[in-house]
Amino acid sequence: MNYRHAFHAGNHADVLKHAVLSRLLSLMARKDKPFAYLDSHAGVGLYDLAGEQAGKTGEWLQGIARLWGRDDLPALLDDYCAVIAALNPDTGLRYYPGSPEIARRLTRDQDRVLLNEKHPEDGRLLKDNMAGDPRVTVHLGEGWHLAKALLPVAEKRALLLIDPPFEQADELERCVESLSTAIARMRQAVVAIWYPIKDARQLKRFYQELQKSGAPKLLRAELWVHPSDNPAGLNGSGLVIANPPWPLEDELRELLPYLARHLAQSQGGWRLDWLIEEKAG
Repeated sequence: MNYRHAFHAGNHADVLKHAVLSRLLSLMARKDKPFAYLDSHAGVGLYDLAGEQAGKTGEWLQGIARLWGRDDLPALLDDYCAVIAALNPDTGLRYYPGSPEIARRLTRDQDRVLLNEKHPEDGRLLKDNMAGDPRVTVHLGEGWHLAKALLPVAEKRALLLIDPPFEQADELERCVESLSTAIARMRQAVVAIWYPIKDARQLKRFYQELQKSGAPKLLRAELWVHPSDNPAGLNGSGLVIANPPWPLEDELRELLPYLARHLAQSQGGWRLDWLIEEKAG
């Protein structure tokens, strides 16, 4: 593996992923009963935007930097921005949270955070960054095995994020397999898959396979900063969410247009619909 997320930390795809993740965590925390958060490809958990890797690409300047300090941010971004603010107490923007850090800060004492990272060096950094929090467990292994290994959880409620590096040609297929496994083992689990928007034909097959996944319901949310059929580079990204908590759909219908407007680089856009609608009765 040669993918290192530090090069991409805080870019437009991270903003979408982490804004939605923050809403999922906050909505699940509305109920008193505990839940477990699982992260299949966790990364290191915390990124230095002034570091060498982030500095080489500067992708965060077209992502979180466009939102930071704005006075018109929707309230739906409050939890997400609060995590970033806690990491940057001088009001500047240097440190950016990965999904593990967002989950650690937005879960409660009764919740658990179960993280997995395959890359050996990143796994060690993740353990260091999560040290001292007894609710957090870090596994060093193959992320595709997480659903089978850890579901169902004792808490009876779970949120699983599947967020691979997409270096291998079969990773969209493996995302569908992980979703199917998770739902088969814990039907009520909330499962979110992040994916890049690059190849329209490949994504069409991905959507078709997702519709066969066995999920009770599946919401699709996409954001692009370039035309989605642009063959060069990362045009945008999306999340498909099985069993999304209420009222996430309404929240995203408000949030996605705002993000598309402020993160667009050549031509922004968004989509929100159901790949699998809940069956009546």
